[in-house]
Amino acid sequence: MTVLVTGGAGYIGSHMVLELCERGEKVVVLDNLSTGRRAAVPASVPLVMGDIGDFESVQRVLRTHGIRSIIHFAARIVVPESLADPLGYYLANTVKTRALLAAAVAEGVSEFIFSSTAAVYGEAPLEPLGETAPTHPLSPYGASKLMSEWMLRDTARAHGLHYAILRYFNVAGADPQGRTGQSSPDATHLIKVALQTALGQRAFMEVFGQDYPTPDGTGVRDYIHVADLANAHAVVLQHLREGGDNVLVNAGYGRGYSVREVIGSVKSVTGADIDVRQSPRRPGDPPSVVADPTLLRQTLGWQPRYDDLDTMIRHAYEWERRQGSVPALRAG
Repeated sequence: MTVLVTGGAGYIGSHMVLELCERGEKVVVLDNLSTGRRAAVPASVPLVMGDIGDFESVQRVLRTHGIRSIIHFAARIVVPESLADPLGYYLANTVKTRALLAAAVAEGVSEFIFSSTAAVYGEAPLEPLGETAPTHPLSPYGASKLMSEWMLRDTARAHGLHYAILRYFNVAGADPQGRTGQSSPDATHLIKVALQTALGQRAFMEVFGQDYPTPDGTGVRDYIHVADLANAHAVVLQHLREGGDNVLVNAGYGRGYSVREVIGSVKSVTGADIDVRQSPRRPGDPPSVVADPTLLRQTLGWQPRYDDLDTMIRHAYEWERRQGSVPALRAG
């Protein structure tokens, strides 16, 4: 059984490829390398450069490699960018997912795992967020992912496709062995930006919003280690293969950290000072988003290995330091 990983040369996708390879799976990557890197894909794994929206090309990949399962990561993911370019996001995240699903149905793919997001919830009235919480996305990014969830659900019902949807919270960290990490230099992830500032790659960093209804006034997010997230996908894939029900699950740890707490951890791990500047809130950013991961943990038996903010930041720091050939600032 061969697994196709779309976006497998990107941040989360490359960790998924490593997880699958370690489990002895046959893997093929489909990526247009718009944000991914060829070097992130192991030499033993075939990389097909292509677009998930090209039905005929995707169909050919599925047929040629005998694909049984698809894990779909390829997407555009920047909330502020989606507000400026909504049509681009609906094209990349919704229209092209429709083409990928059509190819999957045509070629008899059995399992389809979709990378969704906590952004589908919008501004949550209650926390932690369970999977049955109302969905009111605040951005085209969140809306484009929610629409794709609907398409997957309806397609599965009509064609007997087995599926899982994982709604990610904030993904952080890097491969503990240093094989891959967040490689986009203009990434907007908070931990990435804070580490770049600590390493002198940015002169300063901005904190967007200091007047949220949170303990210190800054946004609160649930951070999940990227390696734990990849492992969660593998657990869900096995669940589907064993005849388990289709599932929609939150992927987070169930605890939140504020922007100020994250910056404090980055300072502690790196030993560096950081020039932090205050900026207004960004449109589309809710005050606090924290998962209820009960379903993933108890029903599916997922057990995280790196549920610790300092550990996530330390792994990300080691990755960033290697990329820039920067000597270690301080261990710990």
